[in-house]
Amino acid sequence: MRRVANKWSKFAILLRHQGVAKHIPAMRHFSASNLRDMLQRYPFVVAKPFVGTGGNRVVKVQKTQGGYMYHYYGNQIKVHSLDGLVRALNRIRNGRSYMLQQGIQLTTIDGRPVDYRVKLVKAGRSWHIRAIVGRLARPGLFVTNLCKGGTLLQGSHALRRTFPARMVKSKRDTMCGVARTCTFLLESRYPGIGELGYDFGIDKKGSVWILEVNTRPH
Repeated sequence: MRRVANKWSKFAILLRHQGVAKHIPAMRHFSASNLRDMLQRYPFVVAKPFVGTGGNRVVKVQKTQGGYMYHYYGNQIKVHSLDGLVRALNRIRNGRSYMLQQGIQLTTIDGRPVDYRVKLVKAGRSWHIRAIVGRLARPGLFVTNLCKGGTLLQGSHALRRTFPARMVKSKRDTMCGVARTCTFLLESRYPGIGELGYDFGIDKKGSVWILEVNTRPH
């Protein structure tokens, strides 16, 4: 079964589709100038490796009074200059190719961010949605990955805890519809993939965002 590890190349394909592109956060390659520009534009930015799973080496970065703050594995570290921030991120990157993604203010349950995994599996010629689950971040972390202590919730249960009941179906339908369109686009480019996991975030305004696409979802 085919695997596609590079996050950037998967998003590049999805961005060509107008309907899908509006669900993708702004992204740039990691550089000091791109980091500065994005931190001026968004409340926070997420730096993540092109290739990686499980929320490893993912860093949340934000501008603060008199400097910058980065969140890494539950630690919040303040630096006073952009140069200092870039040096810190370069130590974490350790030579890896990184991307910068617009930070999404996820809905929360008990103050903890929650996102959603929609998993599709191919059986014969057809794709089927196998699971829709919520993932609740461990207290103190911003990543929701289960291997980082996140809690698995039934998708509809998580949605009901963050939105009025009348909105639950439409949020679920949006995620499923976007996932199906993405699957068609990705399979056209990468024949041979047989399962896909989409990580969706829903912001406080109710907008649905694709945070990540996995060809080897856990």
